[in-house]
Amino acid sequence: MTIANLGPAAAAAAADRTVAGEALHAAAAAGRAVLDVVIPVYNEEKDIEGSVRRLHAHLTATFPYPFRITVADNASTDSTYAIAHWLTGQLPGVAVVHLPEKGRGRALKAVWTGSDAPVLAYMDVDLSTDLAALLPLVAPLISGHSDLAIGTRLSRASRVVRGAKREVISRCYNLILRGTLQAGFSDAQCGFKAIRKDVADRLLPLVEDTGWFFDTEMLVLAERAGLRIHEVPVDWVDDPDSRVDIVATAVADLKGVWRLGRGLASGTLPLNTLRNELGRNAPEVAPGVESTLVRQLIRFGGIGVASTLAYLVLYVLLRGAVGAFTANLLALLITAVANTAANRRLTFGVRGAGKRGRQHFEGLLVFGLGLVLTTGALSVLHAVTSTPGKGVELAVLICANLAATVLRFLLFRAWVFHPRRLKQTSATADEQARRLKPTSTTDDAPARRTAPTRETR
Repeated sequence: MTIANLGPAAAAAAADRTVAGEALHAAAAAGRAVLDVVIPVYNEEKDIEGSVRRLHAHLTATFPYPFRITVADNASTDSTYAIAHWLTGQLPGVAVVHLPEKGRGRALKAVWTGSDAPVLAYMDVDLSTDLAALLPLVAPLISGHSDLAIGTRLSRASRVVRGAKREVISRCYNLILRGTLQAGFSDAQCGFKAIRKDVADRLLPLVEDTGWFFDTEMLVLAERAGLRIHEVPVDWVDDPDSRVDIVATAVADLKGVWRLGRGLASGTLPLNTLRNELGRNAPEVAPGVESTLVRQLIRFGGIGVASTLAYLVLYVLLRGAVGAFTANLLALLITAVANTAANRRLTFGVRGAGKRGRQHFEGLLVFGLGLVLTTGALSVLHAVTSTPGKGVELAVLICANLAATVLRFLLFRAWVFHPRRLKQTSATADEQARRLKPTSTTDDAPARRTAPTRETR
């Protein structure tokens, strides 16, 4: 069977495997690198030699094709570039590029755009990711079965050693991506990614960020264009000497999320053109889904106000009969159930009884997290001072409730009522309906088959 006789998806996959195979054989036959691994660096004179030598030894021992290691120097002011340049004469297949401006995204875009290797990858200079994951990362790209590949530290199969602060920040960031941009990938910021060269040539011109948000923007655009993203669980050990400014990076990332969401909502990004060029199907999350985000926020806020008023009324009515603690618990429980039901129907447009019980249970779990957050804030306040002023206590409660509300909305959108979960629920309901559908081609056949005749009564 020829590619032309296959369906659109199968034809695109077969074409990708053909293109990947031809690019691989052409590169190998010409003695060119099949894989180009980029290491972006800025003032890494202490680590650059050891890391490059370790990576070079690993690739020499395990990678079956020609490779290249490219050190992308981001305007270093120490001897990083000099050491990297010296290494090019010591180790075959090592190259160095100097950029006059900082920015990891800028470095990756420059090197990947100019590379002649059919598969492109990058990793951080600290080599926090176990190198054993490198071959599983690039193998689907070499074969043409995937367009991009990322290492994920958030898989159950991953083994990660890092501090609680970085763990919380990473998971919160990915929660924000799921709750705002409806991202389907699990780990946006792991410094361990790869992309096919033919895909990069079409995708990278659309990526605007030149810093740390580069990875996220590339992945979101790739997902919306219907590109296939392969995830590899990795073993990862945190670098205790990391000099990343967490606050500045977080602010830049949030700005990037806002900019990217606005571009997707306005339809100014030519993702349909990219999808057609690469022969991809429409993604599960339709482009422009961000246009509903504002409406969801407004409805969620309105329901939140109504829930708060209902809570106050119930608390006042119940307090005299059952006491303050029980009244508070009952009022919170009733309004939490009502809040989930209202958001289910009005904010997220879910109809029918499918998975209603599960969604209400998850809604209670989300509400419980918010309750822990507000209670914890008050406990910390009273631990700091035994007699806080009413104004201070009120301010702490307002801030904690605001944080709890944001958390509840993100978890509702990214977990409880995530479109993919709703789609799975719908697919399950359709499958059950098909199983229950009578096999007879006539409407009255079941009645004729089961109704007893006069002779058999």
